Amino acid sequence: MKGAGRLAVIGLALSVSSAVLAAPTEPAKPVDAQKPLEIQKPVTKEVFTAPLKDLPTPYTPGVMGARPATATKNPDVAFGAYQRGQYTMAFREATKRIGADSKDAAAMTLLGELYNQGLGIKQDPVKAAEWYRLAAAQGDIHAMASLGLMSIDGRGGPKDMKAGRRWLEQASEKGDATASYNLALILLGIGKEDDQARAAILFRKAADGEIGAAQHDLGVLYLQGRGVPKDPTQAAEWFRKAADNGDLAGEVEFAILLFNGTGVPKDEARAARYFLHAASRGNAIAQNRVSRLYAVGRGLQKNPVEAAAWNLAAAAQGLSDAWLDQTLTGLTADERTRAERLAAERANVK
Repeated sequence: MKGAGRLAVIGLALSVSSAVLAAPTEPAKPVDAQKPLEIQKPVTKEVFTAPLKDLPTPYTPGVMGARPATATKNPDVAFGAYQRGQYTMAFREATKRIGADSKDAAAMTLLGELYNQGLGIKQDPVKAAEWYRLAAAQGDIHAMASLGLMSIDGRGGPKDMKAGRRWLEQASEKGDATASYNLALILLGIGKEDDQARAAILFRKAADGEIGAAQHDLGVLYLQGRGVPKDPTQAAEWFRKAADNGDLAGEVEFAILLFNGTGVPKDEARAARYFLHAASRGNAIAQNRVSRLYAVGRGLQKNPVEAAAWNLAAAAQGLSDAWLDQTLTGLTADERTRAERLAAERANVK
């Protein structure tokens, strides 16, 4: 999203279970950073399961939004303009502030972000890195985190994994949650046992900073017992927090644990609400699960038309389900038309 300064990272992935019976195939193209989940058997005979992968997916660096490290005596007009999408004003006000105070780290970081994303000015990673370095020299942790990601990605200068890690280490030690999260992903990618334990600590720091992806990944570690003792209750709690922070993978994972009663009291109706919410946000995995629940009437009142509509919505994203296709063959022509209309309407919801 333009101007949001979001950090582009990929967290832990979930793998496809072996010996899957009537399970939907994995989407050809991931949609909105989905993480594959499988059902071992049709919901009429078996509960949902979420087998987990041994290693995280490759670390993918991105850019971080500029946030002033400290409050100034006067209202922050520059950053306020940035938040409102008034990037030319933000650039002008940040430049004015640096002219008045050559050590204004927050304004330097903001200029770095504007150049990094090309907001209000021509994109220039080299200039972005220069402003980030000046801000980092003044102790700005957000500039340090951005420099770390740029060094890892080779943006604005030579690609340098070691230098990138050093910047992320410094930012993490000073309390930057996104730096802790990205550093944890790097450590998990290494795969050593000690690194996994340290990654869990870093995920916890990021999770305490309300980063939904970190809360989800910490839940995965507790569910697997990697770097932390295996604890389904802790896993469920972190998945719930991730869901509350808008993390789709966390939302679907929590719904699965709710449905099974794993680490949390079993509640199929509540699980269905979480699945429905994730499905309405365009998550194909959740759409498939909602379809199955409607098809058999568990957690939701049985409704073949709704089941068919959600099945069509998931299939449109590449997630097919032969069991559902077979189960829903008895629809009338009118019911199929209604289901197709509902699926088309949901496909247009952003």
